Amino acid sequence: MNRNGSITSVKKLEIDTPFGTANAHLRSAEKPTAALVLGHGAGGGVTARDLVAVARVAHSAGVSVALVEQPYRVAGRRAPAPAHQLDAAWTAVIDHLLAGDLRGLPLVAGGRSSGARVACRTAAATGAAGVLCLAFPLQPPRRPGVAPAPSRLPELDAVTVPTLVVQGAQDRFGIPPSTERRTVVQVAGDHSLRTDLGAVGAAIRAWLLRVVVEAQAAQTS
Repeated sequence: MNRNGSITSVKKLEIDTPFGTANAHLRSAEKPTAALVLGHGAGGGVTARDLVAVARVAHSAGVSVALVEQPYRVAGRRAPAPAHQLDAAWTAVIDHLLAGDLRGLPLVAGGRSSGARVACRTAAATGAAGVLCLAFPLQPPRRPGVAPAPSRLPELDAVTVPTLVVQGAQDRFGIPPSTERRTVVQVAGDHSLRTDLGAVGAAIRAWLLRVVVEAQAAQTS
């Protein structure tokens, strides 16, 4: 990793989707046990510090990692595309990766903020064995004089595979509840998850290793 936090030794893939070209920055493990594919937040990119930290931890645990740039970001736009476009582009990228560099590997899908929502909404379509959510934006902060926005909890509740949510204890979007299959870990900090990247990485490692073992067992049963 270089000083500005970006991942080195990566393979950049330009992938056609129904809504433009997406980029996948792939760092393959020598003998991968699984694949982790992560999406970025609405106005951010794949160099977000928590994404980079999680990618490093997963790769050190023997997992191949792809960080995906949505087509609107590749095109230089900061305003996110509509949800159906994000989901379709994401699914196309996953299909491409699983047919090529990540073929045969159990998939853990995830991302930060908006990227986490996309991973949740498409978990069934992509065949994910687990979903990793960094700073899931549960409910937008209420603005004065404006009715509260609806909660995004149904997107989390719809996921039927093991899910990990890592949330800053002071996240202004709130903190979702744990369930039987959803683990919620609070770490110091806010929505950026920059305060304690070590705690973020520790939470990811323990959960990811468990999900990978379970997915491998399911493949061989």
